[in-house]
Amino acid sequence: MDLVELGALSDRDWTELIAGEHQPFGPDGAGLQWRAKDRHIGVRGAGGALVAVAGAVVATVEIEGGEAFEVVGLGSLIVTRSARGQGLMSRLLGPLLELASEIGPARAMLFCRPPLVAVYRELDFAVIAGPVFAEQPGGRVQVPMTAMWRALHGSPGWPAGRVEVHGLPF
Repeated sequence: MDLVELGALSDRDWTELIAGEHQPFGPDGAGLQWRAKDRHIGVRGAGGALVAVAGAVVATVEIEGGEAFEVVGLGSLIVTRSARGQGLMSRLLGPLLELASEIGPARAMLFCRPPLVAVYRELDFAVIAGPVFAEQPGGRVQVPMTAMWRALHGSPGWPAGRVEVHGLPF
């Protein structure tokens, strides 16, 4: 299996990765629309098809009406059902964080299901205590998943309070 860096993913790529699975990212965020990522780290299987990916996109957030700042939004981490249990998530995370640190913003942010919080804590992510809101077609909503962040450069910290993501969640 080969590790590759990619730009945006095509509909065909997503169809191969999801492989007909209902709610491949779990039920928590299934009803939400998510922002497309413009950079991806992927793993291609023996036949060349993508079997795992994780994406990154620059997004703007604001805490309690304070000054807005950019984060590298991480998301779309998926391992196709037939390739799970082979350590591919771990294989993607290091290179994804390297990519995120090259993009520019001082912080990375992600949304995850509760069972993955411990995995991300091992990578120095911390839970964001305040509620997180983002755009959806019907207006702003509270994102029903755990939000986490980590420093990519220096020691920027994370301000306390309600988080407003400009645009769709990532």
